Amino acid sequence: MPHSPDAAVLDAVPNPRPGVLYLIRFTCPEFTSLCPVTGQPDFAHIVIDYAPDRTIVESKSLKLFMGSFRNHAAFHEDCTVGIGQRLVMELTPKWLRIAGYWYPRGGIPIDVFWQTASPPDGLWLPDQGVPPYRGRG
Repeated sequence: MPHSPDAAVLDAVPNPRPGVLYLIRFTCPEFTSLCPVTGQPDFAHIVIDYAPDRTIVESKSLKLFMGSFRNHAAFHEDCTVGIGQRLVMELTPKWLRIAGYWYPRGGIPIDVFWQTASPPDGLWLPDQGVPPYRGRG
């Protein structure tokens, strides 16, 4: 496991279907990082959707990259947007969006969403399947 997100290597491999508009989704329901204020663990359900161009991310390298946040202290917003920006930098996709559904600590859930632009015309975007947080009521 890489010791930090900066040390993690994301491997880009050739897109097996270049020229075809399609969606790739990665779901990380057990994402973990550390609170930069308290050092306590933070947990999130991360959903990454992207329309590839010439390359796709190799899934094991993505798994190791995501795991490298386990001992990384950063705010929810920094983790979520930073993951998306790093993927864009490495892959140069046609389009990417990321959603971070963070589990509450202190009674407040924080959901963070970022995308590169409006989705391309004709791209099928299924619902992310993550219900809004309802608490105990």
